[in-house]
Amino acid sequence: MENNENSTPNQQPNNRSSNNPYRRRENPHRKSQNSQNQTQSMPSTQTKQNTQRPQQKHNDNQRGKKPFHKNTQNETKTNDTKKPNHNRPKNSRKNTTTVTGNMQRSLDENKAAQEIRMNPWKMIDQTNSAKVRFTPLGGLGEIGGNIAVLETDNCAIIIDVGMSFPDETMHGVDILVPDFSYLHSIKHKIKAIVITHAHEDHIGAMPYLFKELKFPIYGTPLALAMIQNKFDEHNLSGDNKYFNFVTKRQQYTIGEFKVEWMHMTHSVIDASSLAIETPAGTIIHTGDFKIDHTPIDGYTPDLHRFAHYGSKGVLCLLSDSTNSHNPGYTKSEMVVGKTFDNIFVNNKGRIIMSTFSSNLHRIYQAMERAIKHNRKICIIGRSMERNVETTRALGYVDLLDKHFIEAHEIPKYPDHEVLIVTTGSQGETMAALFRMATDEHRHIKLKPSDTIIISAKAIPGNEASVSKLLNHLTKAGANIHYHDLPDIHVSGHAAQEEQKLILRLVQPKFFLPVHGEYNHIAKHASTAVSCGVDERNILLMSDGDQVEITTKYLKKVKTIKTGKTYIDNQNNLTIENDVVLDRQKLAEDGIINIVAQISQSTQKVVGKPVITSYGIVADKEMKKFTSEIEGIIETLLASMKQEALKDHKAVENEIRNIVRKHVVKIKKRYPLIIPTIFIV
Repeated sequence: MENNENSTPNQQPNNRSSNNPYRRRENPHRKSQNSQNQTQSMPSTQTKQNTQRPQQKHNDNQRGKKPFHKNTQNETKTNDTKKPNHNRPKNSRKNTTTVTGNMQRSLDENKAAQEIRMNPWKMIDQTNSAKVRFTPLGGLGEIGGNIAVLETDNCAIIIDVGMSFPDETMHGVDILVPDFSYLHSIKHKIKAIVITHAHEDHIGAMPYLFKELKFPIYGTPLALAMIQNKFDEHNLSGDNKYFNFVTKRQQYTIGEFKVEWMHMTHSVIDASSLAIETPAGTIIHTGDFKIDHTPIDGYTPDLHRFAHYGSKGVLCLLSDSTNSHNPGYTKSEMVVGKTFDNIFVNNKGRIIMSTFSSNLHRIYQAMERAIKHNRKICIIGRSMERNVETTRALGYVDLLDKHFIEAHEIPKYPDHEVLIVTTGSQGETMAALFRMATDEHRHIKLKPSDTIIISAKAIPGNEASVSKLLNHLTKAGANIHYHDLPDIHVSGHAAQEEQKLILRLVQPKFFLPVHGEYNHIAKHASTAVSCGVDERNILLMSDGDQVEITTKYLKKVKTIKTGKTYIDNQNNLTIENDVVLDRQKLAEDGIINIVAQISQSTQKVVGKPVITSYGIVADKEMKKFTSEIEGIIETLLASMKQEALKDHKAVENEIRNIVRKHVVKIKKRYPLIIPTIFIV
């Protein structure tokens, strides 16, 4: 360092470079008797420049331009005819900075400090050869159905066990639960299930898993209480012995993992993110989240813990991608309350509010406004009633019993003294709001004076159901608020700036965007790159992709079998795949039934075959269609060998194939064809 200090160019004023942007330019009009001597003392490049100055002077004067000139404290203003000020020190410089050895050391140290601050993962022990594997079994390439496995060679934990909703082609199916095949294959090393929060898409499949496999469950009191309600419905009440209630900011050793629950804001009370210390390094899982600085309960996100783990070095971040296309910030839940204020002030009839039954802060805000405006509260809908009572029992919602009434008591009160909070914001045909809209509810008949608030957004795939609900409500004459008012609903998921905040707090080496369709995780990945994550350290996953994580690399190693199981909620039973496929085929292509008696000796139909069809032709065309089928069967039988008529199954297959070809030719459909043949 001393040698560098002695050779600093700033301490050698005679070695001045002609391209230094900070050196004072010579005035081309100034002449003096010693100009020749000064020129000889300048570098050759400067001499060349000075020889061109007279021509430059002439050109400048022709253009009417004044030469660039800086005034200094040692220099007075002069015109072109005045002599230079010889009081100015020869070869002086303006605004020069001497970089000493100590200063350079400080610069280097600060640069190193910034480097480790921006890349704290570099503190991770790179000699560590441990490996962990992360496998999403649901929640990627879809919205909902979140379930994943984190494992080493010796142990594994399951993160959430959620359900998802069917699309309109899945007739008679109420919910979808993940395929648990992979869990069966590794059940010997699964140590526990860890739950991030109490939404259906994270806990809704728990009873279906426990009918097959049972493991210890770790979660906050509200999440486990919600699971307990589900277990009671499925006659699994005794399985609460598997519950382990966690305290946030405390570590729990589960096999080879140490797991800490960190408080996070979301659209359900008591949501959490996870900090998981694995043999390979620390993994942060955000769960579903948004950064709400003014939450209803006052408990802000525990960003301190994210920063704490980030400063120690995080190997991998797994982060919620649902709203990754939304710029800026997601609004606070508190803004919905202000919209409710306006509705309660301006409406004198009954107010009916519907939202997700788990969005308890939203429900609580509506109930608070009802009490403020002297309205009684009626909760309608089994899941809504159960969730409200659970949160009241746990102390999350503190409202007195005197404010609540039963549905049959509503007629006793004037309309302006009633608030109804109900289920059905997603257009579910069995939910209370839909039955009100279709005039099928036992206690509630809609009136034109009613104001209906749907404080929710349609889940992808439910848009048609919600539209159908809105149509029925509009026909009933009620005043509806859905998307017409600002802030009637806010999301529970982080927008881009909140995602950036988590990325910058954690500063991970590797990044795996989770929870969302492929376009969501791809957009989240680009946000991570803008926040300094090396794009080579990001991997976009789909359900079943098993990703291996070490201190040195992140890579996909294999694909696990995944899928969905169809559930009928009316009886909590599984619907087999082939049943759902048959229903789809019936709905799309129709069905043809053929019953015929065939004489083996004559190779003809005895009497007339009975042919019925549904979804193929109109009734007025049925006679013609039946005649065509009869002719096809007669032609087929005449061409068959007599020995073939001995096997009625073979005859049925031949008839099925020939009829299918005919229908495809004339209708371009592939119906379900069921021939029943009797050989006589």
